[in-house]
Amino acid sequence: MAFLSACGGGGSDAGTAPTPTPPAPSNTCSAAGVAASNASTLNTVCMLTTQGEIVVELEAAKSPITVANFLKYVTANRYDNTLYHRVVAGFVIQGGGYTASGASVATYAPITLESNNGLSNVRGTIAMARTSDPNSATSQFFFNTVDNSACLDRGKTVCDATGNGYAVFGRVISGLDTVDKIAAVSVDGNSQPRTNVVTYWAKQLK
Repeated sequence: MAFLSACGGGGSDAGTAPTPTPPAPSNTCSAAGVAASNASTLNTVCMLTTQGEIVVELEAAKSPITVANFLKYVTANRYDNTLYHRVVAGFVIQGGGYTASGASVATYAPITLESNNGLSNVRGTIAMARTSDPNSATSQFFFNTVDNSACLDRGKTVCDATGNGYAVFGRVISGLDTVDKIAAVSVDGNSQPRTNVVTYWAKQLK
């Protein structure tokens, strides 16, 4: 599986027994989410989770490969009914790798690492997860719940001796409280939520 190889990354596959997921309360982005998207000059994606809504703006000019890859998964509905399978308090929440039933998300070819793009792993940013191979990111992403720039940015060797870093490609513009709610859920010894945290759907707004 893809993971953060730095700062205590890793873990096992998605949870053992699937938890029944309540139906999505809505199939469209909220008025607040649409307003946040309209106020942005960048591409935006709205994601509805069991904990609430998240809207991100994407830095295509600085991370063209990564943004195109993320939008490819969004357009193909491959993030629909997927898990946040890794939650580490005071660090990150990670998703995009497994369906709510525990199956692996079908992935496209791995992409080239774009961590040298001037974007930093600060609180509220979205970045790509990967294995120890810097050019291995596929579908899995994570949100930085705190400022992880000293740990996950390119050139930093405190947590990763290679200093390759993790590619940030956007930030939350609405729903940071949802990120915090996910970060606060109860987890097991593998940092997997005890009750499934699911992305119902992800839709590109513009």
